[in-house]
Amino acid sequence: MEIFKGIGLFFQNEVLGMKWLNALIGNMLSSMGLDVSGRVGGSVQFFIYDVIKITILLCLLIFIITYIQSYFPPERSRRILTRFRGIGANTIAALLGTVTPFCSCSSIPLFIGFTGAGLPLGVTFSFLISSPMVDLGSLVILMSIFGAKVAVTYVIVGLIIAVIGGTLIEKMHMEKYVEDFILAAGSIDIESPDLSKKERVIYAKDQVVSTFKKVFPYILVGVGIGAVIHNWIPEKWIETVLGSNNPFGVVLATLIGIPMYADIFGTIPVAEALLYKGARLGTVLSFMMAVTTLSLPSIIMLRKAVKPRLLGLFIAICTIGIIIVGYLFNVFDFLLI
Repeated sequence: MEIFKGIGLFFQNEVLGMKWLNALIGNMLSSMGLDVSGRVGGSVQFFIYDVIKITILLCLLIFIITYIQSYFPPERSRRILTRFRGIGANTIAALLGTVTPFCSCSSIPLFIGFTGAGLPLGVTFSFLISSPMVDLGSLVILMSIFGAKVAVTYVIVGLIIAVIGGTLIEKMHMEKYVEDFILAAGSIDIESPDLSKKERVIYAKDQVVSTFKKVFPYILVGVGIGAVIHNWIPEKWIETVLGSNNPFGVVLATLIGIPMYADIFGTIPVAEALLYKGARLGTVLSFMMAVTTLSLPSIIMLRKAVKPRLLGLFIAICTIGIIIVGYLFNVFDFLLI
């Protein structure tokens, strides 16, 4: 058992976490005369290390996920979803969301297409909630920082929120609050041609380049904010606002995260720095979920497709679910870390 535990720790720390890279960068900066134990040197080391680590993982994960996604064009995904009914359909929709793009804005066009194609509204909302909140990339990146238990638990509760949220919307019969032009769009008829393995590899490579160009600025901003938090903001401040002594830390982190816009790769460096400074695990994860699921740009885009009452219900379900999850993580974090 100890051997497997040791292998797991090595995989988490050295393969996913790339601790060797952090040490290498620290040694290089020290050889250049920069004190990495100081604020400036520590910030530079944190910034370089996290940018390189996340970039490597990002490109690798985009390639793998896009290759998988090439087998699930919109029409094929729609046909899969039409085979299921009830909570089973919500579950499949949430799972399909894990192999879609990384941010909420890029998920909305698919949501509109699925809704216009006649899929049950609750099913499409399960997809919309799951897609930005939970993806294969978030699982691997979270494992590299928080460990396998936290990462897997995060994905599971994210899927639960997506399934419950979609089911509630379905039970409340909110179809009349979808904009008329969406319902009148009719069935989508978009099917990717059969691709060879070589063509899928080329497609995945092109998507790596395209997605990287879109995501990289957010990585730089996220890592930059994380470096500031990590080395310049006093630990006591973070503990006071987001630590265990503030019972409203989860609510505050969720409300702060909603107006922001970033994907999982830009949010994780901030979360990592907050956790290091003493913020509670559930509080940090609530912040991440709010940023990735309820960003202001995605809410504005979604308003074009649904009416205010349905939009408000979607925001309320996600917000309440995220807050509940945050408090549960805070209560049981001793079991996960």
